[in-house]
Amino acid sequence: MQSNISEIKNVSPKLAVPGGELVIEVSASVSEGSAQISVEANGHACFVRSASSSRIVVDLPTSEAFIDSVSADGICRLQLVPAGPDSPFFDIWCGRRIASGMHIVANPAVDPADDSLIVTNSGRRGEQLPATLFRVEPDGKIEVFPESILNPTGLAFSPKGELFVSNRAMGEVLAVGREGLSTVFSANLGIATGLAFDDRGTLYVGDRSGRIYRVWEYGDNEIFAEIEPSVAAFHLAFGPDKNLYATSPGLSSHDSVYVIEPDGEVSKYFTGFGRPQGLAFDTNGNLYVAACYRGRRGIYRIDAASRNAELFVSGPEIVGLCFNRGGDLFVATADSVYSLRLGITGTLLK
Repeated sequence: MQSNISEIKNVSPKLAVPGGELVIEVSASVSEGSAQISVEANGHACFVRSASSSRIVVDLPTSEAFIDSVSADGICRLQLVPAGPDSPFFDIWCGRRIASGMHIVANPAVDPADDSLIVTNSGRRGEQLPATLFRVEPDGKIEVFPESILNPTGLAFSPKGELFVSNRAMGEVLAVGREGLSTVFSANLGIATGLAFDDRGTLYVGDRSGRIYRVWEYGDNEIFAEIEPSVAAFHLAFGPDKNLYATSPGLSSHDSVYVIEPDGEVSKYFTGFGRPQGLAFDTNGNLYVAACYRGRRGIYRIDAASRNAELFVSGPEIVGLCFNRGGDLFVATADSVYSLRLGITGTLLK
């Protein structure tokens, strides 16, 4: 008996990276006894998690062949198989891989001078790797920083365009010059992870033990606020409202995004995420968070007005994200970075 499925009606979400889970609505039910319906992405078989009369849940492929099939514009063509020769394609957008073979534990960072992307190769705590910081140029060329930094974790550019890197093993933040050489900017910062600058150029450092430090100048720091300790890197970002936002990924499925006012008062901005990690704002005040929510993993967008969270980009093992001036979203997984052309401007790149 033939299937009477004719086409894909809708896909949620319409943005993903390889391995991302998609919920696909189809136009009609499958007749009893028909051949099993599957889905292909750019001609490569997706992994079918479940299927019903009107919905199919799949994971995008993760094979090198599929990753190589994603074009510069990121369009990924889905099709039902078998569904007849006239079954139309349904286009979504898939991240194009621009770097791999890294060990990334927090947000990458965009250099405001030239829009190149800085990415870490962090390693296990206390493990000294020969190459630990990389610059990915807009043309795709990858350069290795000449000086190896122990366990680079958080990255941030100051308002003056200076690069700062946290070393979680030594509890330090280092300033890295254009030539790639580093100097210690501040020490005694616990398990130093996430970094963020306010608009006055003051640096804030997340300590996995639960403290957020404020660093005024070289060597001068104080405890600014305290939140729940973390099992992974703290992540920090300033919003358009001048408040500091933080995630502290734990083992619960009910973790929070915290908001910290300029006087250090802490409250919960959103609760219910599993292991929330990297975060970034757009200029409309919407917050993007790498997390798991209600069983689905990826980047969630929290609406500035309603504070409702929706899955924006689907994908596994996402640890960080950032925007560039061209409106591209960079999505960092544990070992790779993907780009999506979205036309969204981040708050640090106005």
